[in-house]
Amino acid sequence: MPQSLVIAIVCWAAGLASLGGAVVARWFGIRGSEVAEEVTHGIVAFGGGILFAAVALALVPEGMSLLPLWLAVPIFFAGALLFMVADERLSLTGRPRSQLMAMLLDFVPEAVSFGAVFPHNPRLGILLAAFIGAQNLPEGFAAYREMIGAGAPPGQVLRRMLYVSLLGPAAGLCGYYLLRSSPALVGALMLLASGGILYLVFQDVAPQARMRRHWAPTLGAALGFIVGMVGERILN
Repeated sequence: MPQSLVIAIVCWAAGLASLGGAVVARWFGIRGSEVAEEVTHGIVAFGGGILFAAVALALVPEGMSLLPLWLAVPIFFAGALLFMVADERLSLTGRPRSQLMAMLLDFVPEAVSFGAVFPHNPRLGILLAAFIGAQNLPEGFAAYREMIGAGAPPGQVLRRMLYVSLLGPAAGLCGYYLLRSSPALVGALMLLASGGILYLVFQDVAPQARMRRHWAPTLGAALGFIVGMVGERILN
């Protein structure tokens, strides 16, 4: 099978995990139950932990290994500024998309990286794709609930998740054809996304994981970070 086809299939499968998380959120859409709300907050925290792990253990280390520090730092900060502005604009329009933005920030650069890495190290690439899928599942769950809470119809949200999954093959093939010989551009993309992810985790994702007088859901962040630790150890 051609490598380009393998990359497209694997990236789409990783992207479909976000749709799977949205489907689970629709089935789990029980409100009013304290246990259900606690589980939901725990899943949001779990996704936040994986996002933070992706920044701390994958995107930033890989990006900094490909760029000098004097260039890596401003690119990372520019990512935070860029998505602060985007988040503010979306808030002014009354259409919150923080979870979806966080998912795209994570998914697209990692899919590009997968496409660039796979030809040189297929085993590393497949493990990276599995890690991407593990992140997308709770992120899709949280993004679905956020958009439903903003008044979007369930069918429309699920279609959006399907469209998001199609970005995976496009990003992976972009990395394969355009960036496998340009590691500095891949590193810059990773760091730009990392700054945005870190901003969104602390500005929008983490506050949604908290419940008054409930401390257990926040453990989801620790569990999500542990997933990232395991993934980083496997990849190395």
